[in-house]
Amino acid sequence: IELDFLTSADKPALLGLSTPELQETAKTALDQLGFKVHTAVNHGEFLHKFAQVPYQVVVIEELFSSTTPEENESLRAIQRMSMSQRRQTVFILFGFNMATFNPMQAYQQGVHAVVNPSEMFLIIQLVQKAIADNDMFLNTFREVQRRMA
Repeated sequence: IELDFLTSADKPALLGLSTPELQETAKTALDQLGFKVHTAVNHGEFLHKFAQVPYQVVVIEELFSSTTPEENESLRAIQRMSMSQRRQTVFILFGFNMATFNPMQAYQQGVHAVVNPSEMFLIIQLVQKAIADNDMFLNTFREVQRRMA
């Protein structure tokens, strides 16, 4: 097992992408945004890493380590997670049948944003928008939590 030490200043991100081009593009973009990027090659590794680290961003492919979306164990596990397990993470799903930033498709898939890989050239802006939208959505919740603490 590869050990990667994180500090409180690190912004961890996890990639579950089977397509090498998508993985390289997403990794480069997240590196540029200051994230410490971890990659997974299969569902076991993805789920193990997600359980060990409070990732701020997770980018997963609809067909990650599977031939159909229904066989994507990692995506199914994300969809079943309780909000307390998911709250700190922005989930972005890549899929060729997705319309980038379609809120209904994102809701149906249990993620924050969906991205069509044909728009990978905008990945930095798309990740920034997904994070900003999630921060705005959770702002009131986080403020109440902070006041109660």
